[in-house]
Amino acid sequence: MTATIISLLIFVVSLYLILSEKLNRVIAGFAGAALMVAAGLTLKFYNERQAIDSINFNTLGLLFGMMILVSLLEPTGFFQYLAILAGRLSKGRPVRLLVLLSTITTLLSMFLDNVTTVVLIAPVTILICEILGLNATPFLMAEALLSDTGGVATLVGDPPNVLIASTAHFSFNDFLTHALPVVLVAWFSVLVMLRFLFRKELKISADNAHAVLELNPREALDDPVTARRVLIVIAGALTLFFFEEALHIQPSFIALAAAGVALVWIRPNIHETFKRIEWSVLIFFAALFIMVGGLEQAGVMHRFFMLLSGARHISPQLLGVILIWSTALLSAVVDNIPITIAIIPIIQELEISGVNVTPLWWALVFGAGFGGNGTIIGSTANVVVASLSERTRTPITSRLWNRVGLPIMLLTCLIASILYILLYPLFAS
Repeated sequence: MTATIISLLIFVVSLYLILSEKLNRVIAGFAGAALMVAAGLTLKFYNERQAIDSINFNTLGLLFGMMILVSLLEPTGFFQYLAILAGRLSKGRPVRLLVLLSTITTLLSMFLDNVTTVVLIAPVTILICEILGLNATPFLMAEALLSDTGGVATLVGDPPNVLIASTAHFSFNDFLTHALPVVLVAWFSVLVMLRFLFRKELKISADNAHAVLELNPREALDDPVTARRVLIVIAGALTLFFFEEALHIQPSFIALAAAGVALVWIRPNIHETFKRIEWSVLIFFAALFIMVGGLEQAGVMHRFFMLLSGARHISPQLLGVILIWSTALLSAVVDNIPITIAIIPIIQELEISGVNVTPLWWALVFGAGFGGNGTIIGSTANVVVASLSERTRTPITSRLWNRVGLPIMLLTCLIASILYILLYPLFAS
């Protein structure tokens, strides 16, 4: 009982420090992991070997490989090229610009880290809006919200997907057949709602519609040769993702192998390349794995399962819908990554008790993915876009985000719930 209380206390305090930003989240996570192992050694419920075993290296390998590819593509100007191209194609029409920028951001976020995507596209979006004399807020929020929404569609599109796929043994194709159809409906619905919520801002005509036509996308492409090579490697990796089950290889191996091929082919300045990798994310993930592993060994997750033991008698469809909404609400106030890592062991306990948890994994995918849209702190991409918006005359505030993001979260979760019930045989297979 002592081990249960202390391990839970360490996790809760660490999570509080992470969310309150009283400490850098990496420092708080690292300190929490160290305290968890120290407590485990003292009370003899957790040791170093178990801590290492609790880290999901398949997840970290996949993230690391994709980060290397993004770090190689980032300095080429490819992202800026796409954003400027969208500006030209829009011909200065606000609604068309919203659709084009949102579509590009969504497609990139399905295969690359959505935070990197918005970091690179948002500044160009602000520039285009300044040239046209438009309020950048609708476009920035659309990019963040639809990047979060689109990321749910693929295995590599969102960190929670990587975590869930690694545990549930879902393939890249599984996400295309199960998650993508739901995301397509949700994405279109979000776009329509954004058009409605920002109807006043999008009615304003551009002051300098002709000026955007003078922008040359090719000038933004600083290194077309490298960009072409990285895109070829990414295309090859995506092709292998489609055949991972037939080839009996892990997604992490594909990502790391692709990163290796790209590094050999391009031969970049390795120090500069590695500076652009989000090491803090990888360390944060590892720390969370260690903390949750300590909770498991201390029996915390089993106690949570005992509290939820009545769930075995709930209708499977209803249980999935409850999981979608509860995860979404938690993800709106807490980053969806720790929420996902904490819920995974509980679903595994349900599986041990005889529950078919396959549909529950998909419910967790939708809840964690769509829930991040609800608040400004629900997703890292939201925080980044809000920070970048401070360069404009109308910075994005928490109040504004709640007015737009919360209805979108409710809409996407409603769509996911309806389709989850209607397509339950698909999710249960």
